[in-house]
Amino acid sequence: ASVGGGGMASDRARAALAARLRSGGIRDERVLQAIATVPRHLFLEPGLASQAYEDAALPIGHQQTISKPSVVARMIELLRHGLAPAQPLERVLEIGTGCGYQAAVLSLVARDVFSIERIRPLHEQAKANLRALRLPNLRLHYGDGMLGLPQAAPFSSIILAAAGMEVPEALLEQLEVGGRLIAPVAVASAGADGHKQGQAVTQQLLLIERRSRHRFHRTALEAVFFVPLKSGTT
Repeated sequence: ASVGGGGMASDRARAALAARLRSGGIRDERVLQAIATVPRHLFLEPGLASQAYEDAALPIGHQQTISKPSVVARMIELLRHGLAPAQPLERVLEIGTGCGYQAAVLSLVARDVFSIERIRPLHEQAKANLRALRLPNLRLHYGDGMLGLPQAAPFSSIILAAAGMEVPEALLEQLEVGGRLIAPVAVASAGADGHKQGQAVTQQLLLIERRSRHRFHRTALEAVFFVPLKSGTT
């Protein structure tokens, strides 16, 4: 693929990262190959580039972060559950482009990727970051991700890169029957007295499968930490 870049040291660092993710439990070979291909350092400030191939979330400005590669891989693997490595995801909607890294990984495992960012400087930054990679199946949009992208719906897969108290209804409506949505959601745990005052808010991954027009199956998965999901644009 023309996506890789950055010389042999970068190639080795990406391969080592993919190997660490494999030892950590990621099994989807297509996801691992995408992680080993996308040059994560291109999506970071030069001062952070040396940390690009560590399994760490890093700041990208505007109170946002680039997700840990292990979390990116895990979420995409959950969307791809049951697919053979040669079989791509179909139409994927990403909520929260950020710097564009996860969108680039998605573009290597899916037929078509649509990604929305609500913070204009980040949308512009992602466009600049992705330009050199020449990914013809990736379309970036500036807008309110909580509204989804009705003009391109329905989607076979939807992935959220920010955590809300619940998954927006508009996104559930834009998921096709048989489709999967993966999102971090905030979960309020009650205090010692059983009330939710002074509650601790944690986050967990939620997998939603649309079984029929009106039936959605939800599976709560592991604890995660993401930036908050917000409406509107800035």
